[in-house]
Amino acid sequence: MILLALILPAKAEEKRIALVIGNAGYSNVTPLDNPLNDAELMASSLEAVGFEVILVTEATQLEMVQAIASFGSKLRDAGEDATGLFYYAGHGVQSFGSNFLLPVDIALNDAADLSLVGVPAQAVLWQMFSAKNRTNIVILDACRNNPFTTIADLNDNGLAEMKAPKGTFLSYSTAPGEIAIDGVGSNSPFTEALAKRMTEPGLPVEALFKKVRVDVLSETGGLQTPWDTSSLTTDFQFVTAEAPPAQLLQMRQLWDSVRLSRDPVQILLFLRANPDSVFTKDARALLQELMLEELQAEAGKPAPETETAEQSKPAVQPEPVSPGQSERDLIEEARKTGNAKAYENYLNAYPEGAFAELARLELQSIQTNAQRTDPISNPQPVVTQEPQQPAPDQETRITFNAPLGIGDAEIATRSIAQLIQGSPRFPPIEGLPEDAWKNKSCASCHQWEQANLCEQAQTYLKENSEAADKAHPYGGGFKSALRDWARSGCE
Repeated sequence: MILLALILPAKAEEKRIALVIGNAGYSNVTPLDNPLNDAELMASSLEAVGFEVILVTEATQLEMVQAIASFGSKLRDAGEDATGLFYYAGHGVQSFGSNFLLPVDIALNDAADLSLVGVPAQAVLWQMFSAKNRTNIVILDACRNNPFTTIADLNDNGLAEMKAPKGTFLSYSTAPGEIAIDGVGSNSPFTEALAKRMTEPGLPVEALFKKVRVDVLSETGGLQTPWDTSSLTTDFQFVTAEAPPAQLLQMRQLWDSVRLSRDPVQILLFLRANPDSVFTKDARALLQELMLEELQAEAGKPAPETETAEQSKPAVQPEPVSPGQSERDLIEEARKTGNAKAYENYLNAYPEGAFAELARLELQSIQTNAQRTDPISNPQPVVTQEPQQPAPDQETRITFNAPLGIGDAEIATRSIAQLIQGSPRFPPIEGLPEDAWKNKSCASCHQWEQANLCEQAQTYLKENSEAADKAHPYGGGFKSALRDWARSGCE
């Protein structure tokens, strides 16, 4: 009986054709339990990854030969860029180094007749070779046992290793000469593992079958080792990994530079500028790690010697004071519990403490998440504009040469001095040709220096300033930074 199921590939320009054969109901040799289930599972799995599938079950010798010939014809018509795949589940035997796939109507009394009543596996390779397409895959889950052990010259176990033409990947459910396990469930361990792995994106076919080998070894307690050999000259993936968008790549590059620096200040700036990025969780974890290292280092330092009043007077400017034990205990308690009350306790006790900036950041994150997950008690919409900055008495003063720490990533991690040497994101004047502004330095147009830039920033302090309301080519965060810089005295 032949059952044909034709499924169109996912992408028209990437032609994929598969022939799947499953034989189980043998009339003259031992029937098998799982090949029909295996063939159907493989057909649906291949359909899901874009193959046009020809499914053939319980096939006689004539039906198998016709299906293989039809498969070869389709492959030749598809052209050299097509991918061909052949899968077989059922009885298979070797004789004189050649492998034969057994149709359900096979009847054999003498080993010499095997080539007359069986189907040589090499016939599939001949069809693929004649198509001259670049990529072919042959999968044989056919080495369950030898049904002809009583026939002289047919007492070899499993299948023999085959030599395939260039551009072919050959996979066996077990090593050459070994017997595979039919499985205690509805599918063989090999086919079940392959179907599960096939949809993993970005896996080259060689890496995918390596994972299948590991899965089968684990499932069978080391009794079955899948085998493969390759002469592929092209890269093939059942599911191609999608390229990440440009914005994500830029964010990844920024986070990588911040992560490698292991600088808590840079990490704080990154979190402030990107509170909801895909790297926020990693950034918070790294900041917690660095904070814990600092706490442990401080705890290991010897207590300072007692100084006289004269000795304790600072000569020019006092050095930063290391956090005391009680302060470290409070921030460590907040870090462990991760709740808002613990961070509030720390800030109430140490509003200008060594970890105050971190505590405010964590508290803001906790409160924002609470608003998002509790719309009944917090009905206010979540703000999606640039992150709200801390109150002036709680934030770091903005200076000309220090990273701003506000706005998006491109703004937050740079200083005013660096930004004015950069290029606008959009034309400063609507309709201005690209060659007049793109990749040009803003400083070259405005003759910006610290003094005259301060004069411009002073205008943003005026109430109802029209200039402050207009979008800046660097983004709104830059004007906010200039206004705060002017408020701080343009230092």
